[in-house]
Amino acid sequence: MRDIGPTFVTDGDALAAVDWTFNGWGAADWARWEHDAAIAREVAGLAEVPVLSSPLVNEGGGIHVDGEGTVLLTDTVQLGPERNPGWSREEVEAEIHARLGTTKAIWLPRGLTADYGRYGTRGHVDIVAAFARPGVVVAHTQPDPSHPDHEPCRANVELLRSQTDARGRRLEVVEVPAPTVLREDGEWVDHSYINHYLCNGGVVLCAFGDPRDETAAGVFRRLFPDREVVQVDARPIFAGGGGVHCITQQQPRVRG
Repeated sequence: MRDIGPTFVTDGDALAAVDWTFNGWGAADWARWEHDAAIAREVAGLAEVPVLSSPLVNEGGGIHVDGEGTVLLTDTVQLGPERNPGWSREEVEAEIHARLGTTKAIWLPRGLTADYGRYGTRGHVDIVAAFARPGVVVAHTQPDPSHPDHEPCRANVELLRSQTDARGRRLEVVEVPAPTVLREDGEWVDHSYINHYLCNGGVVLCAFGDPRDETAAGVFRRLFPDREVVQVDARPIFAGGGGVHCITQQQPRVRG
């Protein structure tokens, strides 16, 4: 639902739903999306909110915002030829800002290695980095140098720490190490604690039956002291190509 459904936007008083163009995560050879492409508008109708249609091929898992004007993106998603051939970085940013109300984009070069497999998204940011609150980003790291994500994750952290947000604040980056398991069935895994969901009063956090599950939970408890952190076994979800964040979508409450 994160990817095929709408991205809800609000100014605090009114609510609307952005209907991105969906093409099966970059026209994957196994994908059919004639029904998926209609889901965002259907959900907006159920929510009784206006639809903001966008020509940009994008998914909700490919963006992350701080609520104060900053959005995280990845080069291989919004600028990938499988999604938006011919679009420039400036054109993508203009469309993203117009739909989300953001003013600054921070681009990461790529996603995690396993996300470029046959059933991957080609680099969704929601397993790589996310805002915990304005000015604070949680970032996936891979401590094991034998894993191909080790160096890209180090580079992502370095890049994020060099950035300021839309309000000029230098980003604080909180590193969250990956689970200890590196492979499954001979393939690299992209298991990540970054792929979490914030609900009313809580944080739903991925677990992997791994020694680092509690380490990650401790990080999120410190970041969200007023929320209950609940972990769920995300291995079956990741086996299907997603995570807790991927299968959910929040609808903000508005005053109006």
